Amino acid sequence: MIHIVFQEADVAALKKSFDLDGTLKGDIVQIKDDYAVGTINNIFTEEGIENRKQWWREVLAGTDYDGKVDTGEVDDNKTVTALIAKLINEPEEFIWIWVAQNKHDVSGYYWLISQLKPFHGRVYVLYLNNLPFINDKGNIFYPANIFEIPAKEFLKAKKLARQITLSEFEIDPDEWIRLGNENKGVRTLEGGKKLIQHDYDYYDNEVLKFITPDWQKVNKLFHSFFSKSKNTTGDAYLLWRLKLMIANGKIDAQGEIKGMKDFEVKLKENVQ
Repeated sequence: MIHIVFQEADVAALKKSFDLDGTLKGDIVQIKDDYAVGTINNIFTEEGIENRKQWWREVLAGTDYDGKVDTGEVDDNKTVTALIAKLINEPEEFIWIWVAQNKHDVSGYYWLISQLKPFHGRVYVLYLNNLPFINDKGNIFYPANIFEIPAKEFLKAKKLARQITLSEFEIDPDEWIRLGNENKGVRTLEGGKKLIQHDYDYYDNEVLKFITPDWQKVNKLFHSFFSKSKNTTGDAYLLWRLKLMIANGKIDAQGEIKGMKDFEVKLKENVQ
């Protein structure tokens, strides 16, 4: 059995469940890129792959992650190539794809499933859509991420496993291509597996709500954003957008405009 997850924290959470249920034991593979943001147009062509890499280079430039695009540390195409090779060489092997109700997992699912049609019958999905679980305090909750599920609750979650249908293998890749053709930069989850796309500036106005007339460190700004906003995205993406707003004269900044701890921002005096 091969488990597929889309967030690093999911790996540790799933591993904990193995000690409670030996039938869950298997290899865990993480799809690392965040396909809820950035260009996905022609994503399965060499040109599309390179365009996405170039976009990430621009996003990460000047941050602690600068240069990581070219280190091979995140290479989902290489990961899937190895996964497909294993499925070909081991005909009894099968996949469980864990998908929680969030835009990150669902976008990753669409990207992945578009490459696995030849293995129909051996690919399962566990979609945690509006399924209640019990947290460590004994209260019912609806997890938005796989890593939120306590280890003992994975025994319940495994009952969700079902084969991805041939119809889904036809429809879902077409949906991903349609989204790519729209050529927009942000994807959000409306419900179920329905993704809606927005322009790259989608989060800008929400971030601006937390910028004050007084100087504040960017890491403090982001802490407020993540703790109070319902609709969030990764800090690298937000930092990139913040730098663009500074470059476009929407907000003031002081310090070296690199990482979150390197500079401060405030509203322009004429911004209400």
